[in-house]
Amino acid sequence: MFIKNRLGLIEGTETMLAQSQRLNQIANNLANVDTPGYKKEDITFWEMLYTTNHDRPRVGKALKIVTNQQEGSAKNTGNQLDFAISGDGFFKLQTPQGERYTRAGNFLVNSEGQLVNPDGHLVLGDAGPIVINGNDVSVASDGSLMVDGVAADRFDIVTFADLTDIEKEGTNFFRLKTPGAQEQPATDYEVRQGFLESSNVSLISEMTGMIDLQRAYEAQQKVIRTFDEMDDKAISTVGKLTS
Repeated sequence: MFIKNRLGLIEGTETMLAQSQRLNQIANNLANVDTPGYKKEDITFWEMLYTTNHDRPRVGKALKIVTNQQEGSAKNTGNQLDFAISGDGFFKLQTPQGERYTRAGNFLVNSEGQLVNPDGHLVLGDAGPIVINGNDVSVASDGSLMVDGVAADRFDIVTFADLTDIEKEGTNFFRLKTPGAQEQPATDYEVRQGFLESSNVSLISEMTGMIDLQRAYEAQQKVIRTFDEMDDKAISTVGKLTS
């Protein structure tokens, strides 16, 4: 009975750890509900069979973080340097760590006239870093930029054959994950000026999930407490028999 209870304690503890990680993930989603271009993360649970010794297999718990790439709603800001992609694609940025991709189009112009994101990373166009030499900026649906009525550049909007080839970095950046994977020009999209893509986090859904997980966590605590009490009783009984 002790061995069975011990396995129950191990699996119960693994379940609680998994639920704790999911609670942390929900908390992170809620913290970024107002972050432009943020894509919520989900954790999937599955079980895997592995061997603890030569003749006793055991089922263990495993986790996998999955980024939900569903498009968020477009929020009208009226700012001429705010841009949202409707449809497929990512803005491309140059960072010290290399090229990164984002759906957050809250840009500004730095002291050198270059279009950058709030962290100062350069926004890339067909001709390289986009330069804004003027005051009146307008954009066509394909991402072509006009500055004071003169053609300037075009956003380098890219996508990927499989979105699992990229992984999240920070709050709203993505980088290539799969070796050999390559970006490709996006075609099914429209750039909207004066808008920002909101996060795709549903406040109600995440709060409901958090409540359900808290209840499940508490229930698992009771299960572990029961196993522990059974072990104490077994040890106490054995002690009486041997005395």
